[in-house]
Amino acid sequence: MAEIKAPVFPESVADGTIVEWHVTEGQQVNRDDILAEIETDKVVLEVVAPDDGVVTKIVKQVDDTVESDDLIAEFEAGASGSTDSEDSSGDDAEAPAVNPDQPAAPVQKKQAADGGEPVQATDKKEDAHKDQSPAVRKAAKESGVDPKNVEGSGRDGRVTKSDMASPKLKADSSIKNDKGTPVAESGERSEKRVPMTRLRKRVAERLLSATQETAMLTTFNEVNMKPLMNMRTKYKDQFEKRHGVRLGFMSLFVKAATEALKRFPAVNASLDGDDIVYHGFYDIGVAVSSDRGLVVPVLRDTDQMSMADVESKIRELGGKAQEGKLGLDELTGGTFTISNGGVFGSLMSTPILNPPQTAILGMHAINERPMAVDGKVEILPMMYLALSYDHRMIDGKEAVQFLVTLKDLVEDPTMLLLDL
Repeated sequence: MAEIKAPVFPESVADGTIVEWHVTEGQQVNRDDILAEIETDKVVLEVVAPDDGVVTKIVKQVDDTVESDDLIAEFEAGASGSTDSEDSSGDDAEAPAVNPDQPAAPVQKKQAADGGEPVQATDKKEDAHKDQSPAVRKAAKESGVDPKNVEGSGRDGRVTKSDMASPKLKADSSIKNDKGTPVAESGERSEKRVPMTRLRKRVAERLLSATQETAMLTTFNEVNMKPLMNMRTKYKDQFEKRHGVRLGFMSLFVKAATEALKRFPAVNASLDGDDIVYHGFYDIGVAVSSDRGLVVPVLRDTDQMSMADVESKIRELGGKAQEGKLGLDELTGGTFTISNGGVFGSLMSTPILNPPQTAILGMHAINERPMAVDGKVEILPMMYLALSYDHRMIDGKEAVQFLVTLKDLVEDPTMLLLDL
């Protein structure tokens, strides 16, 4: 008999909550099958089967809080058991052998236990939406959203608790209750109540803390994106052919921010009590919006990365964020953050600090505007930039000069190549 334990959480994560079990007691699983999902303040972790065998006992239930290395289930390697979560009692007859030369048999029906109408047997994969976890059933009861109408992100299309928190309805579905009637008919006033996830709660706590416990101030500037756009148009095909990844704007902003951080070390520093910690490395977090909330995966040692490396890593981390596959090590330890609200159409905003970092850069939408150039009016693609910083350790002069340096590097990308 083996023990299935919760992962060892890092020091920054105290505990987690079991949000879903993908198996039931007595169910046979294969090595590396996902058994359960544990949501922490930062990420959702998957617990997998250590070997082929059977989950003999589930110790911690959905919504239970677990700490590092807590026992959550018992497991017997090599054993065999039911591979279906449904009760199969009362049907001990041996299944007939399958003749490969015969055509597939039609869908069979089995007599109901109470002697009523026959029940059509369905494929287990097709039944994935019916076999929901207790957490999903609880969320469905609270919200009135039928899981059958929600697009599932779990294995075999299974609907998870996170899917119910931010339900993405199927194209042909409307929100219905457990009786199959729509929650909101035409002309009706409706509402639904959905509990916050641990991740959303943690984001809310950190943002509130940042506004209350720092002397946050924001300085703005604007950047002419035409040189960068011209460079991208000219070289994007060659770049993609050589490196196998598309050339975007974020890679140049990351490289420009890294160079500006070298020149203004206070912007790359952090506060630890009464001490200022100046970092001799550049780990830049890139804010990503996912179905589970805002996450900030970190690019390590950006001063040693090429633009192709940055683009590849951003694509990799962004994909993991959408799938909920980010590891804790990919979400911790950043020294500076970039948030691009422009992808959602934001014209201007004030980004909130990501403690213990002391600064965050906000990028925004690119819009054509009339600009005065050498005494003449020209229509140029412009972007507003915003730098929020902790005024306790960064003076206004440093913040403004940092943003101006960043602007100059973006407007003339050759300065990065020439180290000017």
